[in-house]
Amino acid sequence: QVQLVESGGGSVQAGGSLRLSCAASGYTASSYAMAWFRQAPGKEREGVASINNFGSTDYAASVKGRFTISQDNHKNTLYLQMNSLKPEDTAMYYCAADFTWTRWWAPLRSSEYSYWGQGTQVTVSS
Repeated sequence: QVQLVESGGGSVQAGGSLRLSCAASGYTASSYAMAWFRQAPGKEREGVASINNFGSTDYAASVKGRFTISQDNHKNTLYLQMNSLKPEDTAMYYCAADFTWTRWWAPLRSSEYSYWGQGTQVTVSS
């Protein structure tokens, strides 16, 4: 059974940094895509950053240059380093994965992902 468990959320002042982690277990796949999504109250879920087994990445325009997605395959862990945080980054952040992805790019559409974590809250105060 696939499990994705996020951690690392919290409260930080604007300009600060956080690193989110997503521990994945219960799968064996050489082709995959993984991503971070976020959802603020009253807003739709949006893709933040994605990565695949080829190392291809993609970022939402709003976080490009501030956030970095990475993975540690030995630890089966996905990371999201978030720098220069802004109040508008406040949201619940979710880890997502698909273990049948074979394309060279990493998708940022939620419909491409089959597995989801429970989320970790990030709050940025001004």
